[in-house]
Amino acid sequence: MFDTLIIGSGLGGLLCGSILAKQGHKVCVIEKNKQLGGNLQTFSRNKQLFDTGVHYIGGLDKGQNLHQIFKYVGIMDRLRIEKMDTDFDHILIGNDPKTYVQSQGYGSFIKNLVADFPEEETAITRYCDLVKEVCSRFPLYHLTLDDTISKDAVLGLSAKETISALTSNKKLQAVLAGNNLLYSGVAEKTPFHVHALIVNSYIESSWKCIDGGSQIAKLLAAEIRKHQGTIIRNCAVEKIVETGGIISHVETEDGQVICARHFISNISPAETLNRTSSHLLKAAYRNRISSQPNTVASFSLYGVLEPGTIACPNHNYYFHKEGALWHLNDYTEQNWPLGYGLYFSPDRKNKKFAAAVSILTPMRSGDVKQWENTYNRVGKEKERGRSYERFKQSRINQLLDLVKERFPELVAHIRHSYAATPLTNRDYIGSEDGSMYGIQKDFNDPLKTVISPRTKLPNLFLTGQNLNLHGILGTSLSAVLTCTLLLNDNTLVDKIRNA
Repeated sequence: MFDTLIIGSGLGGLLCGSILAKQGHKVCVIEKNKQLGGNLQTFSRNKQLFDTGVHYIGGLDKGQNLHQIFKYVGIMDRLRIEKMDTDFDHILIGNDPKTYVQSQGYGSFIKNLVADFPEEETAITRYCDLVKEVCSRFPLYHLTLDDTISKDAVLGLSAKETISALTSNKKLQAVLAGNNLLYSGVAEKTPFHVHALIVNSYIESSWKCIDGGSQIAKLLAAEIRKHQGTIIRNCAVEKIVETGGIISHVETEDGQVICARHFISNISPAETLNRTSSHLLKAAYRNRISSQPNTVASFSLYGVLEPGTIACPNHNYYFHKEGALWHLNDYTEQNWPLGYGLYFSPDRKNKKFAAAVSILTPMRSGDVKQWENTYNRVGKEKERGRSYERFKQSRINQLLDLVKERFPELVAHIRHSYAATPLTNRDYIGSEDGSMYGIQKDFNDPLKTVISPRTKLPNLFLTGQNLNLHGILGTSLSAVLTCTLLLNDNTLVDKIRNA
């Protein structure tokens, strides 16, 4: 009998396991894949390593929120990370040859934008002040549980409209939100607080993982095992079983029955409820969870470069066609893609040069609907057919045609290219439609998209990117909240803050 059984070894599940094991819980983590980590997973092609979801991380300077969480669970000092350039994100806009930058440190952030928009110094300063003010309304973001602070006043702010209200300069608006691929920004729904919480973490500090983000999963797994925890891989949970008003056990695909006192699901809330049969989970609750629209899925192109040909920048690029920033998901088959993010990996033998590049752009799950009944992951390999391969190649060519407009030399030196579609993310991560960031937050009805870690079953908890905020930081904060509630211990946050 385990104290806590955790379904899914994404960052949220592994962090919960590490925190609870440190508190003396006998922990078991069950993962359907061979590789642990969810979006922390990496893979290799032509001897080059690619990240699937962790291209860079914010908030890792000493004393900052993510630094303290990783320090508390014992992995911070062992992470192999490198601080990015001061100008960590370079913003490119269609029909404008200029490169704009977002910078680490609010002083540099303001200084560099004012250099490009000298008449907008007041607006840029007001923007930064507002970002910091909104972040101050979220106590957990600052590793406290101060219930006297109200965030109600900021939850209903639109990201697009709030930025537009600060400045009428369309170009500056496009630069301030230029990396909105980080949260799948859409004009009609994206709240300003999602924008602020994410952007602020990168302005505070921006880092890259040396040799991939999977090291985070490996280190957390090692911590769980160090505290006598159990990790079971290649094992899918099919049923979460209630007995007498509480969850008693799970049943796995291979027929195992595993019991525990507490259960945490790191798979999507909708999938969790689909696998749980209980009269305590009322239809209204199930409908609210299952009816939440998700953020858009993605198409990822992974390119292996000819050695020694492309200088390796220590920053990222974000491009969007003029006027398309808040509508990257509203493409047609003819004009796709409307923008992309560009992330480089250095050559291990000569870090001055890039060995590989990852290019990310939105793609709706409906684009691959004709292959939705196929399934393909390590250990469950199955080809989707020639039509699917032709589809991927066609989209690779379309994406590279757009990238070539700003990076012709880069495209010319891609030796091999590979692609992942919404189906790839669905099969490996478990989200039904391959969503990048889980549930789409909505400023029009912000409380509707807030999902508590508690469920109607007293010993079943949720964690992961769907709860509060996605990304490495958001998922980590959700794990802290899940463990705080499961342990019924508000001092946990204080311990992490003071680690």
